[in-house]
Amino acid sequence: MPNEKEGSTTKVDRKGFLQTSVLGVAGAVVAGGRLTLPGGSAANTTRDAEVKAASTKGGIRAWPDRPEGWWRNQKPVIHPAAAAVQSFREIEIDVQIIQHEVVPGYTFHVLAFNGQVPGPELRLQEGEWVKVYFTNRTELMHTIHWHGVDLQYEQDGVPYTTQNPLMPNMTFEYTFQAIPAGTRFYHCHFGTPLHMQHAMHGALVIEPEQDPIKEEFGYSRDYTLVLESFATNDARDDLNFMLERMKQRMWLMAEGGVDEETLAVFESEETLREAIENGWDPPYLPNRNQKRERAGLDYNFFAINGKAYPLTEPIMIRRGETIRVRLVNGGGLMHHMHLHGHQFWQVAEDGNVLSSPLQINTIAIGPGKTADIIIEGYNPGYWTFHDHDTSRVTNNGMYPGGILTMLVYEEMDDYDGYHPKIALDE
Repeated sequence: MPNEKEGSTTKVDRKGFLQTSVLGVAGAVVAGGRLTLPGGSAANTTRDAEVKAASTKGGIRAWPDRPEGWWRNQKPVIHPAAAAVQSFREIEIDVQIIQHEVVPGYTFHVLAFNGQVPGPELRLQEGEWVKVYFTNRTELMHTIHWHGVDLQYEQDGVPYTTQNPLMPNMTFEYTFQAIPAGTRFYHCHFGTPLHMQHAMHGALVIEPEQDPIKEEFGYSRDYTLVLESFATNDARDDLNFMLERMKQRMWLMAEGGVDEETLAVFESEETLREAIENGWDPPYLPNRNQKRERAGLDYNFFAINGKAYPLTEPIMIRRGETIRVRLVNGGGLMHHMHLHGHQFWQVAEDGNVLSSPLQINTIAIGPGKTADIIIEGYNPGYWTFHDHDTSRVTNNGMYPGGILTMLVYEEMDDYDGYHPKIALDE
């Protein structure tokens, strides 16, 4: 669903976009040649020679319209102790196994944040502090990674790198500051190939105090489209496999029989090599991986915000209106989103405002990528907006389906010409 905002539709000077870019947005790491570490210590990162070499070609500035050192982050990230923060936005998120309907008549089991696919869209204000209470209501292990957020590393949600994974029926508290502004997202980082494509992902929008895109384009509606790819057969088999394996681990934990080899988690390369020399077989060896061996996941359903065509919701617009669409690739495949009948403006990538907008009609969104586009309502009609890799516009191999929706002008309700029908087999 869109997020309604006040704003007028105006013609703007696209050349002025550069002047309102976000080179000064908070959330950067390096400033003044010093890198502030989480513990408060500092490391010398002076790189004057490298900066000079990178910004010149044969003594001539490579980017003469940018100030010296423009590419470097402008402000340090400061991570005070939680006790020093006066107030927090508190958010509760859980993960549970649910049955999800992706198209009429077809459901499958997924791991879902707060019982929905995708997870709830989180809208935060730039600079505010957040406490997220994450509860694991499954029999598996999970984390949450805040993708594209400049936070303290211990809040980054990477199992065995920044934290231990969250065990069943436990709650973990993530505490971080919402920086930098932009379209970002969150997802599970434990068993990522299964959990992320299973539906454990959601949009995270950090809204700036002053939005240069809003100032430039004056958009009045704000949509978020999470692009997804599901391998439902693999997901079912892998989920059953992981649940069975977790039962074995839980039993071993209760009996005190868990060690590094049981969990395949080692303190160092030295202890890993020692275990192999003593006869332990790593899980990636063919003799241990035969039951799970495959060329890759067999993706068979594709969706926008959890639904495949014909259940995808249209993007609504009015003649003369300007809207913003945030595209988030929450899955594991590349998508090439093409809009019929219009040229649109790409204004941000990975949540970061582009130095100048790019006018296109097809945009590639890779796994883990986000992009913001502006659509101007200058050509009334019913307009297809879809993945131009048509293998992603299918439902279990049947075309049309999957990542297919429409840009619909509200005036078309009164139009007496052709109106779209639902086609399921072409």
